[in-house]
Amino acid sequence: MANEVKQPKPMITDVFVKGANQGWAIATHSTIPNVLMAFVIIKMLTISGLLDIIGTCLGPIMGIFGLPGEASMILLGGWMSMGGGVGVAVALFDKGAVTGTQLAICIPAIYLMGSQVQYMGRCLGVIGVTGSDIGKIMIVPPIVAILSLWVMRLAVLGS
Repeated sequence: MANEVKQPKPMITDVFVKGANQGWAIATHSTIPNVLMAFVIIKMLTISGLLDIIGTCLGPIMGIFGLPGEASMILLGGWMSMGGGVGVAVALFDKGAVTGTQLAICIPAIYLMGSQVQYMGRCLGVIGVTGSDIGKIMIVPPIVAILSLWVMRLAVLGS
């Protein structure tokens, strides 16, 4: 203990620069690619006409929550990646497929599902979750997200 050398306290500027570098790495290696991917996917679905087909097929189900069928893509994007879900939401808003009110209904669901697909391999496998438990873990957040759509729909109706 007597031979221990105290490390000098880092300067605030060093801490800031290190944090900025880490933030930049997260943005350039995770967030921006996911959002860009979402824009590209929505553009591909729009050009191919598949977005209209999805909207027509899922319109009645999404209508329960006051959403157009295309909003299902926001939920799918959020399930795969939060950044992707936000990117899909912005792309659909930019296209005029969803309104700001409809986005308000969808946003909590994106975060409640929280990139499940992305994190399934990264986290669940690493900590040793068994195959039979993964199904249970993967079903709860989408159910809660669907409930959030209903709650948000009621909140929007009440306002």
